[in-house]
Amino acid sequence: MKALSFVLLIPAVLLAHAGPLPAGEFRSIFDGETLDGWKALDMSYWSVEDGAITAESTPQHPCTSNQFLVWQGGDVADFELKLKFRVTGNGCNSGVQFRSRIRPDGLAVGYQADIYQSGPYLGGVCDELHSRNGPELLTANGKRTVIDASGKRTATDLEGQATMRPPGEWNDYHITACGQHIVLRINGVTCSELIDREEGHYDLKGILGLQLRSGDPMKVQFKDISLKQIPAE
Repeated sequence: MKALSFVLLIPAVLLAHAGPLPAGEFRSIFDGETLDGWKALDMSYWSVEDGAITAESTPQHPCTSNQFLVWQGGDVADFELKLKFRVTGNGCNSGVQFRSRIRPDGLAVGYQADIYQSGPYLGGVCDELHSRNGPELLTANGKRTVIDASGKRTATDLEGQATMRPPGEWNDYHITACGQHIVLRINGVTCSELIDREEGHYDLKGILGLQLRSGDPMKVQFKDISLKQIPAE
């Protein structure tokens, strides 16, 4: 992450933002009716439907490169994020990008709280589009992973694993990031935990965004999005 200095420039279309939130309390960052305060390089995939931010690809409008809708309220550092999501098609493959950077081509680089139909990626922490010492999945569903300064990973089991609710039902995502410690919860289950100390790779601050995955046609929706900025100690 820090090693890729070329990704630090954000396209001009993403520079305007809605202003920082006060620290210490949850605030809604989506009004349920419009995409005010959210921007993507290509807005043609994004709309509001059923009171939710909606991203959709179709045979007539395929998604050939991952798309990211970025919150314009500024970077997030230490925070908690709560939202609801549901997804169909393309393996239910999506995610929430955080502490990341947007490349000039609109692609995100950095941490992602993953969404997938099942298995290790559901509720895992990925390192989107970045090369480091090991696979992009930093910690998997049901795992607590510590990455030391050299990049060595040590994983232990958590008590639970995330599962998706039946198709059409909303799922709850709860993301907490404090310093180098990240915890993900889906539907009330603590499903992954990451302590990332890898030199030159961990990030402590960056954008917050939502992903539409390239590939087969799909539809993903996000609603009830609330963010709490945690004051620095």
